[in-house]
Amino acid sequence: MFNSHEMANSFESHFASNFEFDPTHNICCVYDEKLPKMDVFKDILEFMKRLPIQKALTNQQRVFRSHIAHFWKNATYDEESDVITSSVSLDGEDKTIIITEQLVREVLDFPNDEN
Repeated sequence: MFNSHEMANSFESHFASNFEFDPTHNICCVYDEKLPKMDVFKDILEFMKRLPIQKALTNQQRVFRSHIAHFWKNATYDEESDVITSSVSLDGEDKTIIITEQLVREVLDFPNDEN
Protein backbone atom coordinates (compact mmCIF):
# COMPACT_ATOMS: atom_id res chain seq x y z
CA MET A 1 0.00 0.00 0.00
CA PHE A 2 1.10 3.56 -0.55
CA ASN A 3 -0.13 6.79 0.92
CA SER A 4 -2.27 8.70 -1.56
CA HIS A 5 -1.21 11.93 0.13
CA GLU A 6 2.03 11.49 -1.83
CA MET A 7 -0.02 10.96 -4.99
CA ALA A 8 -2.09 14.08 -4.25
CA ASN A 9 1.09 16.13 -3.69
CA SER A 10 2.45 14.91 -7.02
CA PHE A 11 -0.80 15.87 -8.74
CA GLU A 12 -0.78 19.26 -7.03
CA SER A 13 2.79 20.03 -8.04
CA HIS A 14 2.00 19.29 -11.71
CA PHE A 15 -1.51 20.68 -12.11
CA ALA A 16 -2.54 22.84 -9.16
CA SER A 17 -0.87 25.98 -10.43
CA ASN A 18 -3.43 26.12 -13.27
CA PHE A 19 -6.37 24.70 -11.34
CA GLU A 20 -8.85 26.90 -9.50
CA PHE A 21 -11.96 26.00 -7.54
CA ASP A 22 -14.98 28.13 -8.32
CA PRO A 23 -17.01 28.68 -5.13
CA THR A 24 -20.25 29.14 -7.08
CA HIS A 25 -20.22 25.79 -8.89
CA ASN A 26 -18.17 22.67 -9.30
CA ILE A 27 -19.56 20.99 -12.38
CA CYS A 28 -17.53 19.95 -15.39
CA CYS A 29 -20.09 20.47 -18.15
CA VAL A 30 -23.15 22.56 -18.84
CA TYR A 31 -25.97 20.92 -20.80
CA ASP A 32 -28.31 23.91 -20.74
CA GLU A 33 -29.47 24.32 -24.33
CA LYS A 34 -31.17 27.59 -23.42
CA LEU A 35 -27.88 29.38 -22.90
CA PRO A 36 -26.84 31.81 -25.64
CA LYS A 37 -24.88 30.24 -28.52
CA MET A 38 -25.52 26.67 -27.31
CA ASP A 39 -27.68 25.85 -30.33
CA VAL A 40 -24.51 25.13 -32.33
CA PHE A 41 -23.83 22.24 -29.93
CA LYS A 42 -27.34 20.79 -30.06
CA ASP A 43 -26.33 17.52 -31.77
CA ILE A 44 -23.38 16.98 -29.44
CA LEU A 45 -25.54 17.71 -26.39
CA GLU A 46 -28.18 15.21 -27.50
CA PHE A 47 -25.48 12.57 -27.96
CA MET A 48 -23.88 13.33 -24.58
CA LYS A 49 -27.23 13.02 -22.79
CA ARG A 50 -27.40 9.37 -23.85
CA LEU A 51 -23.99 8.46 -22.39
CA PRO A 52 -23.67 6.90 -18.93
CA ILE A 53 -21.00 9.43 -17.99
CA GLN A 54 -23.52 12.30 -18.16
CA LYS A 55 -24.34 12.10 -14.45
CA ALA A 56 -20.66 12.22 -13.52
CA LEU A 57 -20.15 15.29 -15.69
CA THR A 58 -23.17 17.26 -14.55
CA ASN A 59 -23.88 16.25 -10.94
CA GLN A 60 -23.88 19.36 -8.77
CA GLN A 61 -23.03 18.09 -5.29
CA ARG A 62 -21.34 20.71 -3.10
CA VAL A 63 -17.84 19.53 -2.21
CA PHE A 64 -15.62 21.66 -0.03
CA ARG A 65 -11.90 21.94 -0.73
CA SER A 66 -11.10 21.22 2.92
CA HIS A 67 -13.07 17.96 2.77
CA ILE A 68 -11.20 16.84 -0.35
CA ALA A 69 -7.84 17.72 1.23
CA HIS A 70 -8.74 15.89 4.48
CA PHE A 71 -9.93 12.82 2.56
CA TRP A 72 -6.72 12.53 0.51
CA LYS A 73 -4.47 13.35 3.48
CA ASN A 74 -5.83 10.28 5.29
CA ALA A 75 -6.32 8.04 2.24
CA THR A 76 -4.47 4.86 1.42
CA TYR A 77 -4.67 2.68 -1.66
CA ASP A 78 -4.47 -1.09 -1.48
CA GLU A 79 -3.21 -2.31 -4.85
CA GLU A 80 -4.12 -5.93 -4.11
CA SER A 81 -7.80 -5.26 -3.50
CA ASP A 82 -7.96 -2.09 -5.66
CA VAL A 83 -9.62 -0.16 -2.82
CA ILE A 84 -9.14 3.38 -1.49
CA THR A 85 -9.69 3.76 2.25
CA SER A 86 -9.80 7.02 4.20
CA SER A 87 -10.83 8.23 7.62
CA VAL A 88 -13.15 11.22 8.02
CA SER A 89 -14.89 12.92 10.92
CA LEU A 90 -18.68 13.02 10.75
CA ASP A 91 -20.56 14.80 13.54
CA GLY A 92 -17.46 14.51 15.73
CA GLU A 93 -17.13 10.75 15.18
CA ASP A 94 -14.38 9.17 13.07
CA LYS A 95 -15.72 7.10 10.18
CA THR A 96 -13.91 4.91 7.68
CA ILE A 97 -14.71 5.48 4.01
CA ILE A 98 -14.06 2.61 1.60
CA ILE A 99 -14.22 3.33 -2.12
CA THR A 100 -14.38 0.51 -4.65
CA GLU A 101 -14.92 0.48 -8.40
CA GLN A 102 -18.38 -1.03 -7.84
CA LEU A 103 -19.34 1.81 -5.46
CA VAL A 104 -18.28 4.43 -8.02
CA ARG A 105 -20.30 2.61 -10.71
CA GLU A 106 -23.40 2.55 -8.46
CA VAL A 107 -23.17 6.20 -7.40
CA LEU A 108 -22.62 7.47 -10.95
CA ASP A 109 -25.07 5.03 -12.57
CA PHE A 110 -22.34 3.51 -14.74
CA PRO A 111 -23.24 0.18 -16.29
CA ASN A 112 -21.38 -2.85 -15.00
CA ASP A 113 -19.52 -5.34 -17.20
CA GLU A 114 -22.76 -7.23 -17.88
CA ASN A 115 -24.52 -4.16 -19.31
